[in-house]
Amino acid sequence: MTVQTQSIELQTKGDADVLDITAQVARAVQKCGLQDGIVTVFCPSATSALTTIEYESGCISDLRRLFDEIVARDRHYEHNARWQDGNGHSHVRAALLGPSLTVPFVNGRLTLGTWQQIIYVDFDNRPRQRELIVQLLGEA
Repeated sequence: MTVQTQSIELQTKGDADVLDITAQVARAVQKCGLQDGIVTVFCPSATSALTTIEYESGCISDLRRLFDEIVARDRHYEHNARWQDGNGHSHVRAALLGPSLTVPFVNGRLTLGTWQQIIYVDFDNRPRQRELIVQLLGEA
């Protein structure tokens, strides 16, 4: 087994900015030279998350609306009371999705479904420069 680590740089707008990172992850798989294995993408951030979805404007709108409904920005958050940074909702939203995603690859290709893309969601309340860690484990 071989392990390789790469990274993906992102510039986000914040406020539930949803980015399709499927192509970047697929490039990481191609670049690594491994044929079969798994790729894990991890965001070292407490206010952003990863998941899969059909990256289509309706789905993205529905996802954002869902987070507005279940973790409203205007609720009281103890985090905001302590730090006065206004992003308490961002931490809770990110915790619901989680900071990492693992996808198998076979013959050097991600095994995603036809309408399934890998997305990164930045819930923070301001634009950010982000770096994702991409770790690949597999065989040539």
